[in-house]
Amino acid sequence: MVQEEVKKAIRDIPDFPKPGIVFKDITPIMQDAELSKAIVQHLKSIYKDQKVEAIAGIESRGFLFGYPLAMELGIPFILIRKKGKLPHKTISYDYDLEYGSATIEMHVDAVSKGQRVLVHDDLLATGGSAEAAAKLIQKGGAEIIGFDFLVELEFLKGADKLRSLSDNIRNLVAY
Repeated sequence: MVQEEVKKAIRDIPDFPKPGIVFKDITPIMQDAELSKAIVQHLKSIYKDQKVEAIAGIESRGFLFGYPLAMELGIPFILIRKKGKLPHKTISYDYDLEYGSATIEMHVDAVSKGQRVLVHDDLLATGGSAEAAAKLIQKGGAEIIGFDFLVELEFLKGADKLRSLSDNIRNLVAY
């Protein structure tokens, strides 16, 4: 089962990026081409019948599986990036972080009115980045049909923050 293989591949890095935090490192997955393919095929099996019209990946680890999944489903991939990283005209969304604030952007023509978009990222922690990405996509006129994450840290309750945007919140593995 792909979920078991993913859990085996993820390594814990204690005290990163600061003391007391156990970082869930997905880079070993990137070194395993067969597991990476299996993840994309598993995600494809979940979303192929959900009428997803585009996938939005959050910079940068949301690109790792979001783009291959979009290619497998034959749909567009939307890049959600930090302010100043996209070359064309953009729309932006400002949001608060634990300490400070951030701005994310996407191209003005990245989504169309009413388009059904799935937001993808590698990790769901507190939900702030995913919520901001969804609100940016809505600002562009599209509809959020769900959220997909490789890993969810359930104890941080990020899914609670996203439920007002969609009840379709999935993870491959949870801690």
